[in-house]
Amino acid sequence: MAVVLLAVPRIAHTQQAPDPRVADLVRAGKVRIALFSGQYTKDPVTGELKGVWADVARALAARVGVQLVLIEHPTPPKVMECLKTGACDVGFLGYDPARAADVEGFSPPFIEFDYTYLVPAGSPIRSAADADRLGLRVAVVRAHASTLTLTRALKQAELVSVDTPESAFELLRTRRVDAWASARQVLVGYSAQLPGSRVLEDRYGVNRAAVVVAKGEAARLAYISEFIEEIKASGFVQQAVARSGWRGVRVAPPRAPTAGGKRPRCRSSPSMPERGLQRGMRGAA
Repeated sequence: MAVVLLAVPRIAHTQQAPDPRVADLVRAGKVRIALFSGQYTKDPVTGELKGVWADVARALAARVGVQLVLIEHPTPPKVMECLKTGACDVGFLGYDPARAADVEGFSPPFIEFDYTYLVPAGSPIRSAADADRLGLRVAVVRAHASTLTLTRALKQAELVSVDTPESAFELLRTRRVDAWASARQVLVGYSAQLPGSRVLEDRYGVNRAAVVVAKGEAARLAYISEFIEEIKASGFVQQAVARSGWRGVRVAPPRAPTAGGKRPRCRSSPSMPERGLQRGMRGAA
């Protein structure tokens, strides 16, 4: 586990009295947000975490007006463990029904991306259906949402589980498996290291990236859910996707309006100008 501290200035329109749903974070002066490998890249010189998840984390800390503490974990189960033990306040996970019992709930998704396969040069596999055949071996990363989805979908192929994307890629590179199943943008990145390899055009599922909190933190989740809808509507998430350079990642659609016909706002700020959010982001970088 690695911890990165980032100073985040308050956004200009934050009220003096903190929203009671995040008052505990304001008193603590920080928000500890857990990510896992694959959700970010790291600058080899500065150690700065980059990517859509890191940008959203910075924006949330700026929104609340506290210091950001990014906590790196190797796997999704470690993120859930971090929440359960109280070692972090917020985490990022792709929605999957198998995870629902371990968290208070999921925010609306902020981005979506496909699950698909990477196959080596000369592979006869051309579609997701081709990969589900007797005798074929598919590498997956243990406990990732892409793996949970595939486990429910595959009928004939054998899954070969490993702990990290690097290990899955090594299985494919050495031809010990016929394909690697994961998120499209992850596979596109690794395909450049394996000449002749292909990322399939079709998909076997979709990751809906969301924010999660520990059980008992329903009020915090409600605040974050409103925040997520605001940064999607403002264009901030689309800008973060563009900065990341990841192919195949798209902004998730808005959540349906409430019964009153309006989407709720975080009460700590009556408005969320893009300029204020961008000022907070530049100061956090």
